[in-house]
Amino acid sequence: MTRSLLELTKPFLSALVLLTTAAGLVIAPGGPPPVLVTLAALLGTALVIGAANAMNCWIERDVDALMERTRDRPLPAGRLRPRAALLFSALTAVAGLALLLAFVNALSAGLAALAFLSYVAVYTPLKRRTAFCTLVGAIPGAIPPAIGWVAVTGRLDAGAWVLVAILFLWQPAHFLAISWIYREDYARAGMPMLPVLYPTGPFVGRQIFLWSLALVPVSLLLAPVSKAGVLTSVGAGALSLALALVSIPGALRTPTMQGARRTFLASIAYMFLLLVLLFADAVLVGRANA
Repeated sequence: MTRSLLELTKPFLSALVLLTTAAGLVIAPGGPPPVLVTLAALLGTALVIGAANAMNCWIERDVDALMERTRDRPLPAGRLRPRAALLFSALTAVAGLALLLAFVNALSAGLAALAFLSYVAVYTPLKRRTAFCTLVGAIPGAIPPAIGWVAVTGRLDAGAWVLVAILFLWQPAHFLAISWIYREDYARAGMPMLPVLYPTGPFVGRQIFLWSLALVPVSLLLAPVSKAGVLTSVGAGALSLALALVSIPGALRTPTMQGARRTFLASIAYMFLLLVLLFADAVLVGRANA
């Protein structure tokens, strides 16, 4: 049962949340904060986002049973009872919010609550109604680095908003590539994702290209508003441009399965390398100030 509960939290996404939250902690001016605050910020955020993922699994257990890639999840596979999943999600969310409120600050707890509610109460229902759900879902996905930032500064200033913007702009390219790969699954489940609505032509590919291209100028703002150096800012801009270039073939014609997989892998590589740049820069800044 423990393993099934852990699966509900979508461990890969939760790990990404931890890393992006940590990025906010280390590049905010004055960061990272004391060890207790750092641990509370990371654990509290992970608990709340994990709870949101679990609640999403509980709400979508019927459509998950219709999709090949999700039918083996604990709820549709019958390895876990819905009541247990609901209780786990609720208790985990409360524990995470309490941790942030008690050991970090009220703003970080408020942001975590916003991420939970926007994911569960807005994004999840919209997945069955409109293709715009991808943009709505990018909001909770963009919040974790801001939680790390405000754990240090106690405020939402320009640096926090730049981090939020980068995470927000990255997600459409990432998730549109995923939804193209699994468009038949989404169609079977009745979810109107863009690749389901536009299975031919370059419309979806152009969306991926434009959102990726929008990352370039925003990435260049990292250095002026955070502890990130010019090298990180320029490197992030180069990574954004590379992601856009990878998506060009799909912007000129109907995307292929191979092209969608290439874009998906490029989006993963982008986020991984961006985080490496941010953490490496934080270490270099720390040594320079020592």
